[in-house]
Amino acid sequence: MTEPAAEHIHHLDVPDGPQRLDKFLVAALPQYSRARVQALIKAGHVLVNNKLASKAGQSLEGGERLEVQVPPAAPSELQPEAIPLDVVFENDDVLIVNKPAGMVVHPAAGHRSHTLINAALAHAPEIEGVGGELRPGLVHRLDKDTSGLIALAKNDAAQQALQAQFQQRSAQKSYLALVDGQPATPQGRIEAPIGRDPRERKRMAVMRPGRGREAVSEYRTLESFPEHTLLEVDIHSGRTHQIRVHLAFIHCPVVADTVYGRRKPSLPLKRQFLHAARLGLVLPGETQPRTFSAPLPADLEHALNNLRARG
Repeated sequence: MTEPAAEHIHHLDVPDGPQRLDKFLVAALPQYSRARVQALIKAGHVLVNNKLASKAGQSLEGGERLEVQVPPAAPSELQPEAIPLDVVFENDDVLIVNKPAGMVVHPAAGHRSHTLINAALAHAPEIEGVGGELRPGLVHRLDKDTSGLIALAKNDAAQQALQAQFQQRSAQKSYLALVDGQPATPQGRIEAPIGRDPRERKRMAVMRPGRGREAVSEYRTLESFPEHTLLEVDIHSGRTHQIRVHLAFIHCPVVADTVYGRRKPSLPLKRQFLHAARLGLVLPGETQPRTFSAPLPADLEHALNNLRARG
């Protein structure tokens, strides 16, 4: 749900029984995400018995009177841009897009426009303000040079439902990756924590046990070539550059990944051979997961066919 055009004030009575302030508000005001509720508390927009709430995790005993002041939406600096989108699925809650390589997902330093979010705002203006002004509707991310499926939420309730699936790792994310070399086994599971590379902060790296964040990837071989292997990779976490870091860690870097792999690509590709091919989600209002697919884009299909032609 987008923010109201004018300030809106909610008055709530807390029922008996102890509970956290933010959890109570998320349940009582489902039109706002938990992140939005926590931001309102932090910004001093929530009163408990006419006193400013101290923190999101403040304990309630029961019987308190709450006042939540939701300020009017601030003008967004994000501009809708009529950039064509390859829409794979859309309903009132969700937009699933096959993102092309080279498109940045959201505005950031050096990329203020022509992003997926700018295009989505033109395609579905109702996502403005969903989950925040800077990255409306965003549920997960893809690297600029990774193509494939990405889901956007069109309202706060959908965003919460989708984010919960990514956080609980029930969302299925399958990628196709062509790598240099052959992995030691045709299929395997990589469990190695990932964190910011202390030697080069713009890169990520596998960290020593006890450092970094848990990351799990599973792969299986789909096709083998003399010097390359086509893998299907499922990730069970969502760390930055996870697949690229994990495959480089097992000495099979993604082809044309000049950050974690060979500086001179082994094949004439202008970007890494990594494509988000399948996405499995339970859509809001449904009980069974749906799986969405996106075929390999032409540049990757061409590279693969050239390998097959070599025999």
